[in-house]
Amino acid sequence: MADDIPELSVADFERSISAQVRRRVAEGRVDSCSDIVAIRRLVGLTAVDFAYAFGISLEVLQDWEAGNSRPDGPALSLLRVAARHPRAVRENVPTAA
Repeated sequence: MADDIPELSVADFERSISAQVRRRVAEGRVDSCSDIVAIRRLVGLTAVDFAYAFGISLEVLQDWEAGNSRPDGPALSLLRVAARHPRAVRENVPTAA
């Protein structure tokens, strides 16, 4: 029934990212610093919690988001997981679960 479908909240809209970005990142292609910001927003974590979930310093995340450096190797793998399964990332951060 239509009554069983909950309305989207403001938080849901704030976490949304385009299908194009999500698809690209799920394939392992992070084309810009805005992709990383979009993934973090999709996961619904603060910068501090997102850095914790990835096992990196806040400064490294800020460098990624500012375009001063790019993630590689295991970080790209984690970004793919985050793009496909944002809840799994959130559930492993004590302050976000």
